[in-house]
Amino acid sequence: MILSRGGRPGVMGILNVTPDSFSGDGRLDEAAILRGEALIAAGADMLDIGGESTRPSMTPVPVEEEIARVLPVIRALAGRIPISIDTRNAATMEAALAAGAAVVNDVTALGHDPDALALVARKNCPVIIMHMPGNDPRTMQARAHYADVVAEVTGFLLTRAAELQAAGVRDIALDPGIGFGKTLEHNLALLAALPALTAHGYPVLLGASRKSFIAKLSPAPADQRLGGSLAAALAGAQAGVAWLRVHDVAETRQALAVWSAIRHASETGDKGLNQQP
Repeated sequence: MILSRGGRPGVMGILNVTPDSFSGDGRLDEAAILRGEALIAAGADMLDIGGESTRPSMTPVPVEEEIARVLPVIRALAGRIPISIDTRNAATMEAALAAGAAVVNDVTALGHDPDALALVARKNCPVIIMHMPGNDPRTMQARAHYADVVAEVTGFLLTRAAELQAAGVRDIALDPGIGFGKTLEHNLALLAALPALTAHGYPVLLGASRKSFIAKLSPAPADQRLGGSLAAALAGAQAGVAWLRVHDVAETRQALAVWSAIRHASETGDKGLNQQP
């Protein structure tokens, strides 16, 4: 199954085909294809391609426009590494799968579009389901109220995964939705509880790259949050997550290589004897 991993986590490169992700006078799809090729060259194990922003300030994109944005990019990059389509809309999922995408990644856990669950069950494709209160990025932060955020997020994901399995979906990954309808304290609690989430047996995807909670701990604009992103990624790796959804693929791969080497040395008891400096 695509989403299950052994050893180090897979690195999923983020490729947002949206006007706010690329600047200049060139075509949006051409810039996105070049960015996707760079992510592959940097060592991405999967690309997550989306045509609609999920920021709190987002404006919903008509499905036809979303499809027009992502299809040329998927067609150009498909076949090199697996591609995930990041969308809430069943029509976009279907078009993307036909164009070469292999995985559906839905921030609403297939809860936005009533046709989505039947579609992925019929296509028998891997699915990543995420927790977001209210299933609407525009209102999610106003719904950031929990009696026990870890229990509620975990309960939602496990219940939804069971519903997908009952519908015939077999390859399912869970995403706790860092930054989606959560405060700083909620995000930290979920990150600290990742070992408990991975213990349920489902692959877990962690998407903490450049999230605003990093700036609340150490103020920095989004493009200067690499250090915080790597810290969260390594915490996820230590907790046993299967996938890290990141902007900075090469840097994440390097951090994982060092983490993996240290872990191997710890497990084997290698004290570095007779090694060259």
